Amino acid sequence: MTYRPKRTVAFGPPLLTRVPSAVYLGAAVGLAVFVVVGSLSATDTWIFRYVIEADKHRILGARALSAIVLVSAIAAVVRAQMRGVVVHPEGVETRDILGFGWPRVRHYAWPQIDKIVLDSGGSVTLVLWDGTRELLPQVRARGELADMLERIAVARAIPVTGARGVALPDLDE
Repeated sequence: MTYRPKRTVAFGPPLLTRVPSAVYLGAAVGLAVFVVVGSLSATDTWIFRYVIEADKHRILGARALSAIVLVSAIAAVVRAQMRGVVVHPEGVETRDILGFGWPRVRHYAWPQIDKIVLDSGGSVTLVLWDGTRELLPQVRARGELADMLERIAVARAIPVTGARGVALPDLDE
């Protein structure tokens, strides 16, 4: 019987990859506040005329536009948060976003992994049984991910290059 981690651990994306979606959400909330303030303003103010009265000349009204932008920004924040690496008892799962927001989820079972390469810069590469190399996405807790993969690799007799000095696996995790 080979070693399997007892629990699933998720490693989320770094802060730098979440900043653009957070800025977009802030702008969307600002637009929604602008539309609400314009709707609740007195009828003789410029903001009321711009938000409410000018809507009859627009294809899409201000309220509908702000709702669409707000829902889109919330979806962008959720999508950005779903990136990362998940270590399962069965293997490793990577989650990344391709162009135009299309997600890519890849599963690698422990028997598929021939070697784990730990770079001094914090990146982790999996060398698979067919010779291909898969660079894991950047995560917030790079050191913890590398430590966990190194402990699992030692316990499962998977070669590790660039090891950072973890001698024995903690089999209780």
